[in-house]
Amino acid sequence: MTVTHVHKDPDALTMVITAELEAPVERAWQLWADPRQLERWWGPPGYPATFVEHDLRVGGRAVYYMTSPEGERHYGWWEFLAVDPPRRLEVHDGFADDAGRPNYDLGVGRMVITLAERAGRTEMVITSHFPTPEAMEEMLAMGQEEGMVQAIGQIEGILAGSAS
Repeated sequence: MTVTHVHKDPDALTMVITAELEAPVERAWQLWADPRQLERWWGPPGYPATFVEHDLRVGGRAVYYMTSPEGERHYGWWEFLAVDPPRRLEVHDGFADDAGRPNYDLGVGRMVITLAERAGRTEMVITSHFPTPEAMEEMLAMGQEEGMVQAIGQIEGILAGSAS
């Protein structure tokens, strides 16, 4: 498994997931930059993601949905706040309706992804910032930690199976 550490800090309203990837930083960046690669791991097993929009530039948006085993679609969106290839990505993220319009009922989170070379591998750190203690509690109760750990666990197979 690629996840090496998960740290939740209710005082800072953050969850930090650290993973070690068997790839150089430039290759790891493609897991985020290429929506077809992102679809192969964003979403836990059994909930594949489909990105219908992925405009990777500051101010751009991504819209996606994850399909449950029962066929239900759960939509989400990102707004790209910072794009610094191949080292850093920052997004606002939240839930969306089936047209990709943001649904603000659970608030809007912020996610910061950093990629750093460590002895020929990549350390990927995903920091989720929650808007309120209640939103953090609700997202964790909905399984955000487990879902992200499972999703990241799929990366190893992608890296082993394709060069780009």
